[in-house]
Amino acid sequence: MGKGGNQGEGSTECKTPMPTFRWEEIQKHNLRTDRWLVIDRKVYNVSKWSQRHPGGHRVIGHYSGEDATDAFRAFHLDLGFVGKFLKPLLIGELAPEEPSLDRGKSSQITEDFRALKKTAEDMNLFKTNHLFFFLLLCHIIVMESIAWLTLSHFGNGWIPTLITSFILTTSQAQAGWLQHDYGHLSVYKKSIWNHIVHKFVIGHLKGASANWWNHRHFQHHAKPNIFHKDPDIKSRHLFVLGEWQPLEYGKKKLNYLPYNHQHEYFFLIGPPLLIPVYFQYQIIKTMIVRRDWVDLAWSISYYVRFFYTYIPFYGILGALVFLNFIRFLESHWFVWVTQMNHIVMEIDLDHYRDWFSSQLAATCNVEQSFFNDWFCGHLNFQIEHHLFPTMPRHNLHKIAPLVKSLCTKHGIKYQEKSLLRALLDIVRSLKKSGELWLDAYLHK
Repeated sequence: MGKGGNQGEGSTECKTPMPTFRWEEIQKHNLRTDRWLVIDRKVYNVSKWSQRHPGGHRVIGHYSGEDATDAFRAFHLDLGFVGKFLKPLLIGELAPEEPSLDRGKSSQITEDFRALKKTAEDMNLFKTNHLFFFLLLCHIIVMESIAWLTLSHFGNGWIPTLITSFILTTSQAQAGWLQHDYGHLSVYKKSIWNHIVHKFVIGHLKGASANWWNHRHFQHHAKPNIFHKDPDIKSRHLFVLGEWQPLEYGKKKLNYLPYNHQHEYFFLIGPPLLIPVYFQYQIIKTMIVRRDWVDLAWSISYYVRFFYTYIPFYGILGALVFLNFIRFLESHWFVWVTQMNHIVMEIDLDHYRDWFSSQLAATCNVEQSFFNDWFCGHLNFQIEHHLFPTMPRHNLHKIAPLVKSLCTKHGIKYQEKSLLRALLDIVRSLKKSGELWLDAYLHK
């Protein structure tokens, strides 16, 4: 139980000492209706407030019963502002004899990481080059214009249609990377401006929902590659990932699909269907169920613009097929780029590592080049992006050498690959996990 100090007899001016808690008790409060977490040794009860959390109740719930200091600092720009929301939730602090970190997390790694972040701030690496993001937006709009001009000049034959499809696929992929920047609050100093432009880019340029993306994506960043916490590895029994899941499925004789062939059927149900089928269904359902009318309005504005532009060339049915063909192509681009950094890494239950170690266990990098940076939206620097999610992407390569040095100091593996090898490793990883499942299924 929490223990508070005793107020001296006859003293009416002294404040009652703040209750103190031990980690053993804090860790008990990790249920959906009972959530405590620790930030800078202060204990907060977020049980009721988590439902109003702008990032969704799940992301804050993933740190229930834990120290959330580094995650809190990583996701928020204005700590003073968000601190106002925390103040009414404060219920106590860690007992003086308790360590600042729970479950044996490395205090030395954490201290060094925080010093590294301070160095990044001193180097102005969180300062945005606004011209960079303006040019990114311009090149997306230019591609959309070229697509329309191509059909206007050459007609709607097969060749102009294919050319236009590839141009629009490229603009959609690049808009996807750009909305990611605004969603992470990495462009403007004020969160509100990032949110406004985010809704424009993901809503009007892509037809998706900013709130749906936020609630999903920040869970991934909070606990990357952790089963039951990272939605990006919820494969709905379609795939078994990592080492723990295939062994569990194999031992329990679960065979929803022939997982030893998942590296083959991945090409049929993974890249082709994620965006045009699964994401599209989830986005529309989420906006309606949550009555998110603002995001729905932005999304509708995209469809109005798209069909107004392309129905004259293809008719209603043809424009609908054209739209889904573009999303089919974009889905391949998105899946390969996003999975090459994560699916090949450790995927397991939560080991409650410190922030630095947990991100390094779940992410790897792809070599830098002008093409790789553009093609991946700088997500080839996935390690640095996960460590510093609000850092503008054009600065990630500058902090990378310092991250490597910290990894070397603590004996943590820093993985960096060529683009081709990273893409091939996706298939190799699926094949390895499938073989683990089959072996456990047959022999355990």
